[in-house]
Amino acid sequence: MKLTSGLLRKLVAEEVGKFGDMEDVDKRAKDTDEVDADEQADSLEKKIDYAKALKVEEGRIRRRLAKVTETRRRVLKSIIESE
Repeated sequence: MKLTSGLLRKLVAEEVGKFGDMEDVDKRAKDTDEVDADEQADSLEKKIDYAKALKVEEGRIRRRLAKVTETRRRVLKSIIESE
């Protein structure tokens, strides 16, 4: 079966028909809350600061993990040598 432009239009029309009734944009606009750009910028700034803090925390945890791994390696080596 070839996909012709007519068949494609028919398929698109069927899929659009499945969406149901479209809401009026003006009615939905009344339900939304508008916020100023500076409020969104503050929120974005907080998220960026949080991401930076997480990166610092990740560095601390990685250094701690490296120490724990090294200590574990030494303990296992001493166990093997003592046998």
